[in-house]
This record gives sequence, C-alpha cells and structure tokens, in this order.
Amino acid sequence: MISQNTIQTVFETARVEEVIGDFVHLKRAGSNLKGLSPFADEKSPSFMVSPVKQIWKDFSSGKGGNVVTFLMEHEHFTYPEAIRYLAKKYNIEIEETEQSLEETELANEKESMYLVSEFASKYFQNVLLNTEEGKAIGLSYFKERGFTTETIKKFHLGYSPDVWDAFTSEALGKGYKLEFLDKTGLTIVKEEKQFDRFKGRVMFPIQSMSGRVLGFGGRILTNDKKAAKYLNSPESEIYHKSKILYGIYHAKQAIAKQNNCYLVEGYTDVIQFHQTGIENVVASSGTALTSEQINLVKRLTPNMTVLFDGDAAGLRASIRGIDLILEAGMNVRVCAFPDGEDPDSFAKKTPHDELVSYLENNAKDFIQFKASLLMDEAKNDPIKKADLIRDMVVSISKISDKIKREVYIQECSRIMDISEDVLFNTLAQLDKKEIQDANKKFKQEQKEKTFEVIRNETTTRLLSAEEISALLERKIIEVLILYGNKDVEFEETYLRVNEDGEEENFTEKRTLKVFEKIYMNLQEDEIEFSNPIFKNLVNQILNVYLQKGDFEKNEFLNQLDQTSEQIVIDILMNENKYELDGWLEKKQVFVKSKDDEEVLKALISETLISYREYLIQNLTKELVEGLKDENQETSLQDVMQLINDYNKLKVSISTSIGRIRTDFFK
Repeated sequence: MISQNTIQTVFETARVEEVIGDFVHLKRAGSNLKGLSPFADEKSPSFMVSPVKQIWKDFSSGKGGNVVTFLMEHEHFTYPEAIRYLAKKYNIEIEETEQSLEETELANEKESMYLVSEFASKYFQNVLLNTEEGKAIGLSYFKERGFTTETIKKFHLGYSPDVWDAFTSEALGKGYKLEFLDKTGLTIVKEEKQFDRFKGRVMFPIQSMSGRVLGFGGRILTNDKKAAKYLNSPESEIYHKSKILYGIYHAKQAIAKQNNCYLVEGYTDVIQFHQTGIENVVASSGTALTSEQINLVKRLTPNMTVLFDGDAAGLRASIRGIDLILEAGMNVRVCAFPDGEDPDSFAKKTPHDELVSYLENNAKDFIQFKASLLMDEAKNDPIKKADLIRDMVVSISKISDKIKREVYIQECSRIMDISEDVLFNTLAQLDKKEIQDANKKFKQEQKEKTFEVIRNETTTRLLSAEEISALLERKIIEVLILYGNKDVEFEETYLRVNEDGEEENFTEKRTLKVFEKIYMNLQEDEIEFSNPIFKNLVNQILNVYLQKGDFEKNEFLNQLDQTSEQIVIDILMNENKYELDGWLEKKQVFVKSKDDEEVLKALISETLISYREYLIQNLTKELVEGLKDENQETSLQDVMQLINDYNKLKVSISTSIGRIRTDFFK
C-alpha cells in the first residue's frame, strides 16, 4: 500500500493543468484554461481547468475533481494507480506500507486485466531481445524493417514463441489467473486445454493515451495461408479497438505542440515515422475510422492530415473517413504517396527534412484531393462528373462553419468549372433534407416522451420540503467555501422591549468573518441540517475554519469522500462556467463582483434569512398539521400562541431585508 507521505507529496507536486494537458488541448481563458470535453462529443469547449484552485470541471458531463479524480475518470485508474502514475511523471519515490490480504483481494477485474496485459508486454519483449528464437525470428524481422533497438524498446515490440502454450505456462507460473488470461484474449481456453492466441507472431502492444497496455496486434511471419496476417486482441473490458488509436501515447505531446496529427493505417507506418523524427502520427490499425478515434485527436488539435498509400483502390476506400473528420468540426488535409509507396516504405528511405518538405508540399485540402483522385475516372463522362461534384458537396455539407462552407463551395466551383449558384442550391437541398430528417427524428422522440409522461403519470409539482431544505443548505455551504474567511460588516437586528413595554426592532452593526456569522446563526437557532451529506460537510467546513481560522481548499478536498468532493468541486468551478465561451462579454452582461462587500453582505443575509424562513414555515406547517391529530397533548391555545409567535418572527425577519418573501408552501 502506498504511504500517506507519498500521497501527500504527489498532491503537493502534481499540477492539474500539466497532467490534463497530456490528454486535452487547453487554451487560456482568463485565469483558467479551457478545452473540449474528454467525456463527451462536442464542438464548443465546456471543459475548464483552474491552475489556481488545482481542480477541473466538465460542464458537459457534470464531472469534476482534482488531478487524481481526472485520471480515475478519464483513464479508469484506481486511486493507487493514479497516484503511481503521477509519482512516475514527477519522479517521486513511492514509499510502500504492507498491504493486507483483504486489500489485495479487492483488486477489481479491470485492474487484473491491466496487470496481465502489462506482464505480457514485458514477457514478449524479453523473448524478443533475450532468447535465441526471439532474436533469430522476431528481432531479425524488425531489423529488416529498419527499426533500431531504441525504437523497438520505445514501442515495447516483442515476439511470442512458436510454442502452443509458452506464454500461458509462464503467466500461470507467475501466479496470473487463467480467468484473466482468457478475458484479455491472450490465452484461448478450451474445455480440455488452453493455448496462446499469438503463437509465433511479432507483437505490437496497443497503449492507451496514458500508456496502459490495452491489447495487442500480432503479425505472423510464415506463409501459412490459413492464418490471418495480422491478429488483434478480441474486444474486452479494457480493449475497444474503435476507441483507441495506435501510437497515441507516444504522439500526444507532439500532436499538441505541432497542432496537427498525421493519420496512417498500420503499426509500422507509425513506428517508421517516429524513427524518422516525425512523432505526431497515429494509426487506425486497419479498422474503419470511427468518431471515437477522431475525438481522441480532436482533444489535442483541430487539424488532421490523412496519409494514404499510393494505391488508387486503397485511396477510394479510405476517403470515406474524411466526411467523419469534417463532421467532427476538424480541419482535414490529405496527402498521398507515390504509386507503390506507403508511409512506412517512404519514411524509411527519406531523410527527415525531405519527408517534412514532402508532407507540407503535397498535403491538399479534401476538395482538391477528391478532384485530383476522381477526375481521371470522370474525364468526359458527364454522369460521373456530376456524381463527383455531388460527392464533393456532400462532404462540404458536413462542415458546420458557414464561412468555411462558402470558401469550399467557391473552390469546388473553380476546380470543377461549375457555377456557385448550382452548388449552393445543391447544398441547400442537402441541408433541407437533413433538417427534415432531424425534425422527423425530433417529433418521434417527442411523441415517445409524451407517451412516457402519460405512462408514468408525471405532473408538474411544487418542490418538496426536503428539496427546498437541500437547496438552501447547499447555498450556505457554497457561501462558506467561497467567502468564509472574508470580513463583512453585518447589521444585526434584534427584537427588544422598550421602556414603555412595547416591542421594537433594534439594529447593531458588527464586523464578522462570514464563517463566524453563519456559525453563530446556526448555533443561535440550534439548527442542524436535515440532509445528512450536507450536515456532515458543513460541520467539516466549520471545524476547519474554527480550528485554523482559514480554509485551504485543495487540502480540504483531499480529505473528502467522493460524493462530498464532487459537491465542493461543483461549487468551486460553477462561477467560472461562463468564461468558457466569453458568454458574459458576448451578452454585454457585467456582473457586480461578490468581492464587493455590499453585494456579499446581501448574498449572505438573503441566504440565512431564506433558510430561517423555511424552518419557521416548516415548523408552522407541522403545528397546523398537528391540530388535526386527536391525540395532540398540547392545548389548542398553546399551539395557536406558538403559531402566532412564529408568524411574528417571520415578519420580523422579512422586515429586516425590507420585504415579505413568497411562501414556499401554498
């Protein structure tokens, strides 16, 4: 088990903006940083990071937290895994304490699968580099491809022995369970036997964006026509091939830095480019490009350059992914290599500077690329030419930006020698059809929702007493967290009897810290929160203020359970929500800062008064309900006197802010 001292050092050292910056492309937004949500498919940024508060908030999914919770949410790490990842990133030595048997057994299924995959990666590389068979077959193959030992180690390339159960026997001997060898697909389990899936293949580990081994690709080296040339790990709890790009772990920093990503097809294409010095490259690993894969890149850069083999048939088959990239709101360029060349072979024989120059000079926007690719086929055939133009317009229709659309229409008009009006009309027809389809889908969804409402007999209702209480209690917690240590001059209003024996309001000014004001009010009225989570949280916050006189948010967050932590994160980040797209400036809304003492005083007074009014009304309501109880022990006269006293108190409270407030209950 990781020592508490190590955990504390990790939290003190790790920077949330640096860690998240490895996964999400962040841009400055005032004192914060913003980016596209890594948890949702979106085109406008709703993800915010606060370097000052060392927290993050995703307004799209509602998730938020500190640097550790981000890794747990995004990479599905356990808490210890996240701590170990950060310790490794910041070169922090991990102190271990003895782990109990019970804690060891609590390791979940996913973690076991990750551990098995990590072991397999190390095993395959060890076989490649340190056994006779591995050197003679696997290492020789990689050397023939031109890969250096440094490159082989960087990508953890390996070799699986040409023996039916070599890996399986080794893993079982090391204590790994057959159950997880089976679930990762490393071992094929039959009723009477089990054997290695990747027997006799060179191995390409497939890593997540954080470097975790998710699965493998294995290439056979014999001429066995019955066996697949490439074999991938099967889908599992940790490996979904449509959601990962080969090489993303090694490419992410370069992609963000270069503000562009090269997309290729195969493992060796990626590796050869890296070895040449171009690292912002990933591969779809032979699968059709998916929106999930595109979104991985989109979080790092809005620009993608698709690299294709010179093979014409392969080009036509691959350009279908271009529309998906455009639909995601990305800028896409396309670069093809000479006939007979692919990214691997071309990079292998081309020096770095020449390769960079080739890519820059031959990358075309998708309109030019489609025209150059398909015009030879169309030639003088008007039908084929019309189909080509329509295909181009369909691609343009995927672009949401109106200015870009118009520019591409103009370019298409110039290249294809056709009027812009015709192209705009065609585009309008496509848009109209898309709108009609969307409306049809919307109406169907609304119809289904209507039926659902009828089925559930759902009606509009007033908030329950519990819901009102929770809202007000949360507001008090928010005030404590955001402004608890500020000094504010409050006007305290008391009810007293004057010399003539008449009741009158007496006002006294007093400067208090906000937490002192709230603490005194809660103690004065002997108030305990009704929501158990909020009750525990407000007590923790007040204890920190009372003991230390200050409130260190980051330190406090680290002590909370997951539910309480999420509440605090939401409060801390909610004020920054509108910085995401400059909403306030666009709407020309200029909000008076709560740092202004008068505004802050009004906020606190309103919050406390609302809560006291709610309690009074709730007590009054309970007394009125109690009158209906035949077994009521309190006399009617006493109950009516209490109700009268509560109503007077309510009027007094309301008068203190100059107005009578609307009842919560009708």
